[in-house]
Amino acid sequence: MTENSLRNIEKLLASEKPEEVRRGLQLVKEEISRVRPNEAGPLYEMVSTIFYIDPLDRPDLLPVLDEAVTLVSGFGKWVIPILVENLDLGDIKVQMAIAHTLGRMGTEVIAPLIAEYQRSPEPARRTFILYGLSKVKSAKVVQAAGLALEAAGSPNLELRVTATRALGKFAESIPKSQLTAELRRDFIRKLRRNLPDPDAGIRAKAVRSLGKLAKHGHLNAKQRNDLKATLLLILGEDENYDWDRAYVVRREAKEALEYV
Repeated sequence: MTENSLRNIEKLLASEKPEEVRRGLQLVKEEISRVRPNEAGPLYEMVSTIFYIDPLDRPDLLPVLDEAVTLVSGFGKWVIPILVENLDLGDIKVQMAIAHTLGRMGTEVIAPLIAEYQRSPEPARRTFILYGLSKVKSAKVVQAAGLALEAAGSPNLELRVTATRALGKFAESIPKSQLTAELRRDFIRKLRRNLPDPDAGIRAKAVRSLGKLAKHGHLNAKQRNDLKATLLLILGEDENYDWDRAYVVRREAKEALEYV
């Protein structure tokens, strides 16, 4: 990889024009296959600048951002420690992009992320680690179920929100045969405990995750009936006529009702 190649890639990736940024990403893809992992760091550093894109400010660059995430997720195991370390960069746009990237890397990130979660007491860091784990589409993500169950009861709002959401995402990835009856009960118990949470976002995520348990076949007949009764209560469609005052919670309940 020559100095001229690096400068050309850097120039293209810094462009305001989506087509030039895409060309830069294509050149990175070509170069990354030619270099050894210990030489690929500069390529990651250049691509990672795209993670700072604000999709609200530059919606035209959103597809480019997605392409950058996909590209980095294909770099290989050598980039995992770098991504995990960069979760501390402090820019939420970058942290979200990194979490998405880790999630797209699949099963190979599960063990490193669990280990990092256990080493890191900071709620903010744990939040993005759990978010990354929730993006992994693999049955092996069941290994992280204990972390999410514990975090769903955290006093930290963001960690509690993310964990409550993660339980539903895990339900999408874990086949019915691999979610034990005990773990299923733990999921339900924890999500139900979050239904009366003072924060509407927590309540909405709890309802959504319970709905996903139903949608993906994790609930038995009694559990489905119990959930249906709960959803009707939230919607004010039972004999109590006392609904959840937050529209976002009622909207999630209405959708979840379709699965029971």
